Amino acid sequence: MTLKQKDFIEIEFTGKTEDGEVFDSNVKEDLDELHKEHNHDHEHSHESKPFVFCLGEGMFLKGVEDFIIGKLIPSKPTEYLIELPPEKAFGIRNNQLIKIIPMKLFRENNINPIKGATFNFDGRIAKIISISGGRIIVDFNNPVAGKKVFYKIKILRKVDDLNEKTKAMINFLFRRDLKFEIKDKKLILEIEKPFRQFTELFSEKLKDVLGLELEIKEIEQNKEK
Repeated sequence: MTLKQKDFIEIEFTGKTEDGEVFDSNVKEDLDELHKEHNHDHEHSHESKPFVFCLGEGMFLKGVEDFIIGKLIPSKPTEYLIELPPEKAFGIRNNQLIKIIPMKLFRENNINPIKGATFNFDGRIAKIISISGGRIIVDFNNPVAGKKVFYKIKILRKVDDLNEKTKAMINFLFRRDLKFEIKDKKLILEIEKPFRQFTELFSEKLKDVLGLELEIKEIEQNKEK
């Protein structure tokens, strides 16, 4: 039996550039190296715990997913080294994503611009290339754009438990844990009233991937700060 689209798997992974620099991982030793290399403003999407995701649904890099789909379902943890050219990884560098930003905007966002630093600018990660007077040249390209990358992927297991699959989907879509119950082919999701409309946008996705109808149970908004 082989892995196919919509199968859930649990993996450990590390992504490196050709010169050996770690740019993403959920393996503790590699994550420690990653955090050492970048300042605290840089955001990383994973923690040092195995990652559960659904194949072919955009939850991981497509080039990696395409490699995994069709591989044998592992009876024990199985490791692969995947080499991806830029066009199958993070794309070719785009010069139009290099912008000149006035110093004033940095001050308004309480950011102290330092050459070489990466920072989060309105939800986009950018790197400061140069500082000249009041003009800051900033690169919004993905830091790994234009580079060949290597992923070391260890497939730990195929995930078959529906509760575990649902938890992984909720984490991916809403970036947080939400209380839920699965009953009679329904996913009953506890959500604060202001987020109801946003949550309902994903009802088709949840039905397509999990085969469950979404039902929302409104709860009081948490007023703790």
